[in-house]
Amino acid sequence: MYTIGQVSQMCGIPVSTLRYYDKEGLFPHMERVSGIRRFSDRELETLRIIDCLKKSGLEIREIRKFMQWCAEGSSSYPQRRELFENQKKTVEKEIKRLQKTLDMLRFKCWYYDTAIADGNEDRINEMLPNNLPDDIQKLYDHAHSDDED
Repeated sequence: MYTIGQVSQMCGIPVSTLRYYDKEGLFPHMERVSGIRRFSDRELETLRIIDCLKKSGLEIREIRKFMQWCAEGSSSYPQRRELFENQKKTVEKEIKRLQKTLDMLRFKCWYYDTAIADGNEDRINEMLPNNLPDDIQKLYDHAHSDDED
């Protein structure tokens, strides 16, 4: 069992946030000893799930609904599964968007490394848009594509 201060330090979460989560009903099984919250491994796992769901774009009210489903038992497995499937798709879409951004950043680093080495952009402009080195061409094409991947 852990105190709120210990959990705050272990997880890097402010005490005020932990109190808020408790107030929102996200720790339905948390024990209290003389009114003091005592966190078990169950609550630590709940914090990992909350962190995952928040990072995937869910708001606290939606996470609270998930916790309610958990309290309902096995009858809510399909809803919980659907929630995680939807969040997985959301994260995969975000990863694709970020990969496109990263490819643009990589291309521009190459671009300016080349311009610095050459002292100008003439050679680069002669290669654009379709005669870049193969690895750079792939970055350029992906960064400039209209599709999601």
